[in-house]
Amino acid sequence: MSLGTTAGVALVGLAGHVVEVQAQLAYSVPGFTLVGLPDTSLSESRDRVRAAVLSSRIEWPTRKITVNLSPASLPKQGSGFDLAVAVAILAGSGELPRDGLDRVVHIGELGLDGRLQPVRGVLPMVAAAVAAGYRDVVVPTADVAEAALVPGARVRGATTLAEVVALHGGETKALPDVDPVRAVRIADARREPGDLSDVLGQDMPRIALETAAAGGHHLLFTGPPGTGKTMLASRLPGILPDLTEAEAVEVTTVHSVAGTFDPAGGLLTRPPYEDPHHTATAAAVVGGGSGMPRPGAASRAHRGVLFLDEAPEFQSRVLETLRQPLEHGELVIHRSAGAARFPARFQLVLAANPCPCGMGSGKGLECTCTRWPSGAISASCPGRCSTAWTSRSRCRQSAAAAWPASVARAPRPWPRASPGRGLSRAIGSPARRGRSTPRCRAPGCARGCGPAGR
Repeated sequence: MSLGTTAGVALVGLAGHVVEVQAQLAYSVPGFTLVGLPDTSLSESRDRVRAAVLSSRIEWPTRKITVNLSPASLPKQGSGFDLAVAVAILAGSGELPRDGLDRVVHIGELGLDGRLQPVRGVLPMVAAAVAAGYRDVVVPTADVAEAALVPGARVRGATTLAEVVALHGGETKALPDVDPVRAVRIADARREPGDLSDVLGQDMPRIALETAAAGGHHLLFTGPPGTGKTMLASRLPGILPDLTEAEAVEVTTVHSVAGTFDPAGGLLTRPPYEDPHHTATAAAVVGGGSGMPRPGAASRAHRGVLFLDEAPEFQSRVLETLRQPLEHGELVIHRSAGAARFPARFQLVLAANPCPCGMGSGKGLECTCTRWPSGAISASCPGRCSTAWTSRSRCRQSAAAAWPASVARAPRPWPRASPGRGLSRAIGSPARRGRSTPRCRAPGCARGCGPAGR
């Protein structure tokens, strides 16, 4: 009986946990057992590892193989453990020297031809390994650039399993050179933020945007179609300040787990911008999925802007799920396999027509809607918007009706780290962030939600 040990990393949300991968080879009926709470894709690694070893012209041990992922109580998911499982088995069979392997983290998926496939979440995995004292990391060649962003990590890339064996001093047969597998990133259909200098006119909305950027306020744009609500909202990220180093690492980690990060450009230093379609589900906006959940648009907009165009058209369930990130700045998603926490501190920007036909602004003389209560934005989606959102919209309609693309502001429940460089001098940041909002002075309104009276 022999034992081989190495290390891998399991992700639960954005938190990485170092996992000890143990492979025991016993003289018994040949078989392969994988234990330690693996999910379906990880359980299938038994076939991938065996095929990759044989394709690398390495002898597969004909013994009873038991692979344990410790701690066994921690759920593990994904194919990123393939390389660690293969290295542990080869160390147990004597194909690799065992000295020092238990202090090396191996991350990567194995193809049937023995090539290493890139995986999601390499950045938080390597960061967790370094924080736990594991500085030596082996990753697929396509993930080297992303792993190298972590300070203190000694990253080594490999194209095939045979290269990993040779890297650790094992003997391999000569194999033809193969091209490394390229990383496949999720197609990014987000609209690129524009420049506020491109906007002509719209003096009052421009002032509202600059004030929101300096003070970290949320925004609500109302007005007839074609007045520039979407255009103005897309310009907000362009006047926000650059992310700090800590914020950049945090934002990049979220996009690495989501699979939308391109390491060729380095860390994300600009505030992100997300604008999901109004038909998006709650899982698409706040995150979700089977097994362990993945971040949604709200988390991908962390430290940036989340823009909901045609806000009354969103399902009420989607709007209600935004309560937690707006109040606490994070999302906690529970599944049967465990709970995941994702940061979600964003500036929320909403855009809506004043009525279903879009012509109900001002005196509403051109409005063709029937049974339309004057000044109620959320009446365009009766029964969908919650009471809090509906009342807040109504209070802002009277104060903002004079603007071509009217803007109303809502207080941000947390202070921003630093306002824009030029805007902080021109406008000034709020003197007392986080204080209770004065009661609205709009006639008939008892809520403290309006800009009047500030």
